[in-house]
Amino acid sequence: MKDNSQTLSCVMIPVSRRQLILPNVSIAEVVDYASSDAGTGAPDWLAGRLEWRGLNLPVISYDAANGGTLAVPGENRGRIVVLNSVSDNNKKLRFMALITQGIPSQVRITEDQVKQLEGENGPADLMLVEVDGEAAWIPNLDYLESLASESLV
Repeated sequence: MKDNSQTLSCVMIPVSRRQLILPNVSIAEVVDYASSDAGTGAPDWLAGRLEWRGLNLPVISYDAANGGTLAVPGENRGRIVVLNSVSDNNKKLRFMALITQGIPSQVRITEDQVKQLEGENGPADLMLVEVDGEAAWIPNLDYLESLASESLV
């Protein structure tokens, strides 16, 4: 019997109070945590800036963007996930960065492994899903990109 199910390569990204899931194609690179200070008067969600491949990227705290508090990773476990922008409207912002609270991990999923759950969405959340018995949030990349665009002005 032929299996017609398609798998999608994804990355589980640990943040402070939850785990995010994104397809691999949305991620340009995962780098060690290192960012400059956001400076005075910066928005709460701006964890700093990252010099990456000649670009100066805003580093977003998903937790703070979702109404929580900014948490800087400790004990050399944090990483920064460089995300490809999703909008064609903004030529200035081709990438943005997201701070993690641990090391992202690869997963391969099929449609029947994912089920939508009821949950209280914050502004940075698109949807809560269950992936093989684990809760994960699909982030609202349009919202995160709009925040990152604000930091360019």
